[in-house]
Amino acid sequence: MLRLFLLLLALSSNPASALTADEARAIALGETDARIEALNKAVAAADDRTAAFIQALADDAVKTAGTAVFVVRDDKASDPVTGAAATLPADAEDVINNNRMRGELDSALAALKLFSPDAKLRAAAVAELQKEPSESKLPLIEKAYAAEQDAAIKEQLALVRAAALLSSSDKQRRLEAAQLLSASRSSATRSLLLARVKEEADPDVKSALQSSLRSMQSSLVWGERAAAVFSGISLGSILLLVALGLAITYGLMGVINMAHGELMMIGAYATYVVQGLFQKYLPGAFDWYLLAAVPVSFLASALMGAVLERGVIRFLYGRPLETLLATWGISLMLMQLVRSVFGAQNVGVENPSWMSGGLAITANLQLPWNRIVIVGFAFAVLAGMALLISRTRLGLFVRGVTQNRPIASCMGVNTARVDTYAFALGSGIAGLAGCALSQVGNVGPDLGQAYIVDSFMVVVLGGVGQLAGTVYAALGLGVLNKFIEGWAGAVLAKIAVLVLIVVFIQKRPQGLFAVKGRSAEA
Repeated sequence: MLRLFLLLLALSSNPASALTADEARAIALGETDARIEALNKAVAAADDRTAAFIQALADDAVKTAGTAVFVVRDDKASDPVTGAAATLPADAEDVINNNRMRGELDSALAALKLFSPDAKLRAAAVAELQKEPSESKLPLIEKAYAAEQDAAIKEQLALVRAAALLSSSDKQRRLEAAQLLSASRSSATRSLLLARVKEEADPDVKSALQSSLRSMQSSLVWGERAAAVFSGISLGSILLLVALGLAITYGLMGVINMAHGELMMIGAYATYVVQGLFQKYLPGAFDWYLLAAVPVSFLASALMGAVLERGVIRFLYGRPLETLLATWGISLMLMQLVRSVFGAQNVGVENPSWMSGGLAITANLQLPWNRIVIVGFAFAVLAGMALLISRTRLGLFVRGVTQNRPIASCMGVNTARVDTYAFALGSGIAGLAGCALSQVGNVGPDLGQAYIVDSFMVVVLGGVGQLAGTVYAALGLGVLNKFIEGWAGAVLAKIAVLVLIVVFIQKRPQGLFAVKGRSAEA
């Protein structure tokens, strides 16, 4: 709150009017309309005392006794005009702010930040004012516009001023605002124009508003399409990470592993544990905890996968339905184990600072850094897995055992050991998926349940045992789901995608890419 006082030192080159007792009473007491009018007058010529008083009102730290007004913080009362300590009467009552008043207080605080020496704070204040432009803020906006040196912020201030002028009673001012707003590329401005078109009675102004709206729509539509494509790629990369491990355990080994989602959950909780250790023992290096969490999550899930394969699954090869039932039971046990150790509530995993924020492409297209990193991470894991399967001795053994186990055994391959390594590898990749998912949402015992069905659909649609098919299926399903979601909603999008997959599998049971070879064709 003290920060706000410092922001106001640069309010204007002209001396600002000091807050008076009458202004404080008018803002704190009376009907909402009168209080808002008094607030807007005070904001137009605010000093640091005015800003502090408005902040106190927003924080519910103002009390009244009769016509006297007090600011109360840490059980200490003070006069809002002088700042001097005061005695709070026993019958003092809290000032009650309804939702409308709170919105006006937030808008006023945002307007005052227009004069901050920090360009980021000024830009944030302009963005806040764009949400609810008001003609009452015009004097302050115009003063800020005259003083602003940053060209980008000045351009946005001009648009805020135009948006505020839309509610003017002067027809010429409304026409001027409509023409200026045609250059805006903000979704908030589009919503404002749509609402104003419905309310506008003057045909000339209405025509100008509609023309600006058409111009804006043609520019915004490409940003929205690009945002949908990126959201689809982001979802597809997550599905790809989840399905890559399953492509080994199910696609190559034929094991219907219903505990795959829980192996993913173990990777997410391993990330949570590493985060806690860094917070406690290495707080200065917290931004790099994720680099340590990646191998830890892989090893934790891979170790659990190896235990499952040696303890249960090796006895069930060739009996897919029995592996389904066994791994389903294991998934329930793993979820209960996590609930017993970490609790039933979700836990939060923080993004490192270098994954916070986003890359602004246009006004209505911002790509979050955490999603960009996950997309890159998914393709890095894919490249590593492809090299492992196609270029290493372990990959050769896995492919040999998968294609013809008896012949591989006759050639001296320890098939039991290869099975364990392959299952541990698939489980470890599931752990990497859990590590990535921890950066875009909360971590909980039910984390894996939301992705297990989708990951099976990706593997089956892409073609069992085919990495290329897994990639195409994951990205295709992600983009398709996001486009249908924008048109029909999330629930109908899920249903539509499922129906399309069922129809596709009916026509092409082998998936997008079929396995080539004499044994496959026999």
